[in-house]
Amino acid sequence: MITKTKKLGHLLIAGAISAAIMGCQQPERQTLEQQANEQEAAKPQKPTAAEAKQFVEDAEKRIADISEYAGKAAWIAQTYINVDSQYIESMANKDYKLLGIELANGAAKFNDLELPYDVERKLKMLRLGLTLPAPAGQPEKASELAKIESKLSAMYGSGNTPDGEQYDLIALSNVLVDSDDPEAMLKAWTDWRKVSPQMKQPYQRLVEIANEGAKDLGFADLGAMWRSKYDMDPDAFAAEMDRVWGQVKPLYEALHCHVRARLNEKYGDQIVENKGEIPAHLLGNMWAQQWGNIYELVAPEGGSGIDVTKRLKAKSYDAKGMVRQAEGFFSSLGFKPLPDTFWERSQFTKPRDRDVVCHASAWDITPEDYRIKMCIQITEDEFNTIHHELGHNFYQRAYNLTQPVLYRGSANDGFHEAIGDTVALSITPKYLKEIGLIDEIPDATGDLPFLMRMAMDKVAFLPFGLMVDQWRWKVFSGELTPDNYNQGWWQLRQEYQGVKAPVTRSENDFDPGAKYHIPGNTPYSRYFLAHILQFQFHRELCKIAGHEGPLHRCSIYNNKEAGAKLKAMLEMGQSRPWQEALETMTGSKQMDATAVIDYFAPLKQWLDKQNEGRQCGW
Repeated sequence: MITKTKKLGHLLIAGAISAAIMGCQQPERQTLEQQANEQEAAKPQKPTAAEAKQFVEDAEKRIADISEYAGKAAWIAQTYINVDSQYIESMANKDYKLLGIELANGAAKFNDLELPYDVERKLKMLRLGLTLPAPAGQPEKASELAKIESKLSAMYGSGNTPDGEQYDLIALSNVLVDSDDPEAMLKAWTDWRKVSPQMKQPYQRLVEIANEGAKDLGFADLGAMWRSKYDMDPDAFAAEMDRVWGQVKPLYEALHCHVRARLNEKYGDQIVENKGEIPAHLLGNMWAQQWGNIYELVAPEGGSGIDVTKRLKAKSYDAKGMVRQAEGFFSSLGFKPLPDTFWERSQFTKPRDRDVVCHASAWDITPEDYRIKMCIQITEDEFNTIHHELGHNFYQRAYNLTQPVLYRGSANDGFHEAIGDTVALSITPKYLKEIGLIDEIPDATGDLPFLMRMAMDKVAFLPFGLMVDQWRWKVFSGELTPDNYNQGWWQLRQEYQGVKAPVTRSENDFDPGAKYHIPGNTPYSRYFLAHILQFQFHRELCKIAGHEGPLHRCSIYNNKEAGAKLKAMLEMGQSRPWQEALETMTGSKQMDATAVIDYFAPLKQWLDKQNEGRQCGW
């Protein structure tokens, strides 16, 4: 029997034990909850739309802050060449590249979010801002990639071989231009390709690292990343390039047929047969990409056209006078004149007191600071080039003054070059008469020679402009391996260009490396696009200007309506997909190479007549 006292004692003990147990359990349960909270807090938090917007705003500010510094460092390095200016430029480039890597990898963190249009587009631009991305969080590979880039550039630029021999690209190229000795041309062609075999191994490693970086950014490979810059599915863009090529291929085949026949007449069957592919060393260019240097061999009979060089000198034009005239072309379309600083800061002629880079280029250092860099000679070619370069400047100013930092660029990378060339297409006899360089517009007797000269550069270039990146895309995807790099290169050249290696090549060679843009890692599709778009732009602007007659005789000079249409597209920058920018100009979202056919229509008729009885194709 338990007495009341004992029972009470048992209850107290039980209560105490219960309290003790409960007291122990409560702290334990709190600890588990805390641990769960801590674990949840430790998990990577999914980024938010607000964070994405803030990231973009910060990125644009950082890019704006460094752009002027990088631009001026590059300007000094090219207009005051010395060891100090090269060092300053290299440090600025390093800072800019590191920022690009940081921003690209940062932007990739927001890949899976649903975001407002502008935020999403700007993040995509940041991800695509690098040509060669390094893997995220692996600084040693970023460093290795930078060293390989520098090494490949040095190999190409020096012309040195591992055996200590050195080859001068300019001198060898001049042999192809000036000589008509097939053996001398063949030696020059093969000598330059002795420089590139050493590039193959480092190039293979570069592809491996950059592919890793592209995959970290969400792309299948580096080729898919490059093609993603065109507001299309990567594979759809590749198909679009081939579609456009199909439109102009008949014109190219007619030109190829005539050129091959004339080469056969000059050199005979032992050097070039009158069927099949043309040996690459006979076309006047180290890469057989443009054929203008053998124009005299294939030229139609007829008038020689206008000697613009002679007229410029007769009118006492100097370098600045030629630039003023080109500026006047844009003013006539309704564009505001360039700022005073353009005239104060540009390099128009080669200084006598220092080394400079004379290669023509257009610069936008800031949204108020525009320049060109040239060493102008009083020639027709330079007159055309100046109009082209100012096309870049006026495009730059159009989007710089209307768009935020990440939209300050051309609609795609082909548009910038296309705009410059579109302007140059308006340098016709009509324009020359209106500005007082000639007194009368000549008749059409000189048109065929003019069109042939144009075609030997612009039409001949098209398949080469297409196949360079076709080769790289196959390399990046793994379809071409180091075991068949060279074989794949020549298969594409034969397929697209109808051009073949003049001597047997093997995988001990690395002929792609003989073209600067391969070791220089510069995407090449932009040049193909530019050669198509410039004629499409030109045709549409000529329609707006009310031009009647052959397209190659049209100039939009002094037409404000055409200028307004051009300006509307330029001001869009990269703010919308390039298809919409194209539609603003042409009324269509699709590239159309029939404008090339229209421009060269008289030449095509002449070529077809010349090719009667010949076996065309390859």
